[in-house]
Amino acid sequence: MYDLTNINTLHRIFEKNGFNLKKGLGQNFIVDPEVCPQIALHADIDGEGVIEIGPGAGVLTCELAKRAKKVVCIELDTKLKPILADTLSDFDNVEVIFADVMKCDLKAIINQHFKGMNVSVCANLPYYITSPIIMMLLETLPELKSITVMVQKEAAIRLCAEMGTRECGAVTAAVRYYSSPQQVLDVPRDSFLPPPKVDSAVIKLTVNSDNQGVNRSHFFKVIKAAFSMRRKTLLNCLSAHLDGCDKAKVLNALEQCGISPTARAEELTMDQYIALCKTILGE
Repeated sequence: MYDLTNINTLHRIFEKNGFNLKKGLGQNFIVDPEVCPQIALHADIDGEGVIEIGPGAGVLTCELAKRAKKVVCIELDTKLKPILADTLSDFDNVEVIFADVMKCDLKAIINQHFKGMNVSVCANLPYYITSPIIMMLLETLPELKSITVMVQKEAAIRLCAEMGTRECGAVTAAVRYYSSPQQVLDVPRDSFLPPPKVDSAVIKLTVNSDNQGVNRSHFFKVIKAAFSMRRKTLLNCLSAHLDGCDKAKVLNALEQCGISPTARAEELTMDQYIALCKTILGE
C-alpha cells in the first residue's frame, strides 16, 4: 500500500501513470499522515456507506475504505482514472464515478450502491465551491447521516457559528436548519505541500431528521430577507424584501416575538427566527 502523504511517492505514481501535475490535482497535497485518519475517525462511518467528493490521489479514500463497508467516490477529472486505479488497487470496496457532483443523481447512486446502509458524505472540498456543495447535499439528501468535510478555516467558522453571534450569516442559518454543525479538527497550512495561504478545518454536519417545525419555504424567505442588508435593522430588511409585509406588519410581528425593532439579522437565535417566521408568514 502506498504512503500517499509522501510527496516523493506521489511524484513517482504520477510519473508512472503519465499524469501532468500542472493540469491535475492542483498545488496542495496533504503531507501530514495524521490528518486523513482523523477525518475518517470523526466521520464515524465504520461498517457503513460513504460518498467521497473529489478523491484526488486517494489519500483520504484509503482511510475511508479501511473503515466503511462501501465507498463511492465522485471525481470530475477523468485524467485521474489511472492514478486512482493504482492507489486504490488494494481495496475491493471502493468504486469511482467520474462525474460532476453538482450534476449527479445522488439519490440514484445511494439506491444503487448503499442498500440497507447508513450513508454519510466525507470529503476534502474545493474551497471555491464549498457552500454550494454543502447546500446541495443538505437540500437534496435528507437521508444522509452526516457530512464531514475539510474546508477553509474561515468558512468553517461561518458554517458552524452559533445563531445570534457576529459570525452568523444566511448560510449559517441554512446549515443549522438542516443539521447540527460542529468543528472537529483544525488543519494548519503546514499540513500541506506547498502550504496554502490559509488554514483549514474539518467540520461535521449531523443531518436533522425534521424540518425544525416550520415551513421550509417560509423560513428561507425570512432568512434571505433578513440578511439582505447586513448593516440595516431587521425591521428595514424584512419590510423591504418580504412581499406583502410593510413596516407596520413587521413591527407587530417583532413585538409579538419579543424582538427589538432595532435588532439586526445576526442577533437572532434559531428559535427567534422560527417564531418570527410563523408569526409573519404562518405555519
